[in-house]
Amino acid sequence: MPSSQEPGTEADPGTETNAERRRVAWLLGGLIGLLAAAVGVAVGELGAAISAEFVSGTPIAPAVAVGEWAIDLSPAWLKEQAIRTFGTHDKSALLTGIYITIAVVSALVGVLARRHLRIATGLAAAFGVVGLIAAFTRPVVGFGTWFPALLAGGATVAVLWWLTIWSQQAQVRKPAGDPAQRRHFLVTLGGTGAGALVGGFGSRAWLNSRYTVAPARANVVLPEPAVRLPEVPASAHPDVPDLEPFFTPNAQFYRVDTAMTVPQVDPREWMLRIHGMVDRPVSISFEDLLRMPLEEHDLTLTCVSNTIGGPYCGNARWLGAPLAPLLRRAGVRAGADQIMCTSFDGMTIGTPVEAVLDGRQAMLAVAMNGQTLPVEHGFPCRMLVPGLYGYVSATKWVVDLKLTTFAAESGFWVSEGWSQQAPVKTASRIDVPGTGASLTAGTIVVAGVAWATHRGVAGVEVQVDKGPWVTANLATADTPDTWRQWSYPWQATKGSHTLTVRCTDGTGTLETPVIQDTLPDGATGYHSIQVTVG
Repeated sequence: MPSSQEPGTEADPGTETNAERRRVAWLLGGLIGLLAAAVGVAVGELGAAISAEFVSGTPIAPAVAVGEWAIDLSPAWLKEQAIRTFGTHDKSALLTGIYITIAVVSALVGVLARRHLRIATGLAAAFGVVGLIAAFTRPVVGFGTWFPALLAGGATVAVLWWLTIWSQQAQVRKPAGDPAQRRHFLVTLGGTGAGALVGGFGSRAWLNSRYTVAPARANVVLPEPAVRLPEVPASAHPDVPDLEPFFTPNAQFYRVDTAMTVPQVDPREWMLRIHGMVDRPVSISFEDLLRMPLEEHDLTLTCVSNTIGGPYCGNARWLGAPLAPLLRRAGVRAGADQIMCTSFDGMTIGTPVEAVLDGRQAMLAVAMNGQTLPVEHGFPCRMLVPGLYGYVSATKWVVDLKLTTFAAESGFWVSEGWSQQAPVKTASRIDVPGTGASLTAGTIVVAGVAWATHRGVAGVEVQVDKGPWVTANLATADTPDTWRQWSYPWQATKGSHTLTVRCTDGTGTLETPVIQDTLPDGATGYHSIQVTVG
């Protein structure tokens, strides 16, 4: 240790007048800051992995906790913009942004540490406190949430102080310094970086291998349904190249939620509570659920964030237990008009009681397209209520149903400015050809989907440029709760053309041409595409 040098000061201030040497010092400080942050991130991942291995609960890495906190604090318009810009990759984009922010701030702190080490370490500690606060804002707080954040913050501060002091001892940018000491220091820098890289990715792999319900999901044996649906006829899907199948494959089904990491819920520990304004609170285990008479139901799900012609719509055959009998078993009290649904990760969604008890096939789903419910789509159980947008009906990883009133409390998205009641709006979409396509003159088959969940689709029309509306060919209908595919043979002529679609729902109501944004209760307006015919 230097006997007279104050930590965080340069040994020879005179060299600071040399721009080149000063630049080297800044680069070294930035590198040290980045390495300190990298070690902190890696240690945070290690803390989460240790929590998953030895402590019950939900482990969460600090960067993920900060990301979830950022989602909570973001206004509705910003969340909506993220979904539009990044789609189902919005959470990956947010995490990338967090890591970039950590890198930039850490590099600046490392540069500051060259002259003001105590101030710099204080800033690094404050940055760690942010991660700790984020951990304590999570719906479920336990050792696996705060311990990784505490560990990461402490490691970052310790490495920043250690490497900064050592770099000054080694006089790495002074000719008078000891070459052997400089080499030792540089080797240590490389080793620190390699250790952080290996430790971070290794801890993440360890966490993923331990904190996963994939084996438990694979062991689930789905019972035979009490009500099995017949196969959908081939005529429900027009034979048009590139038109998506009638049932959306699970791997291609859209996913829009706020979970930075997919909740891993062990079905052996899963329990659903039905309580609140009921006469007899009910608790149901996963085994209890599988022993109930299960029913199949074909249902199209649509996200309220789906823009005109957007991709956030999918159709599947679901298997689950009817929800209405469970509510009746609990005995819903007079005045209860809302089911406050809570997911394992703390998301709250308010569903109208009437929509569950009015005869539609609301269910607690355990399977999707003949397979045990995928983890990213809510395994072991999710709620589904036909006719409503997902943010008021389709709670994934559901663990709690509280009977209450809309006046008493609001779900997450309603508190963000979205509508309390949100029936799915009548909509249609052109899927084939794609917008901007270059086509050859002659017969071109235009095709797509239309939906008006729980009302059904009675007709679809296509317009070319500003011409008359022409009736399209409807594929065979499945149920009023699913989309209906359609096709139209267009005699295409050379030039640039605009194709537009609209539909009429089962009540005889025409889709509205009025253009409305997704906020607060879903987008409206006709879907149009532009093509060029040569």
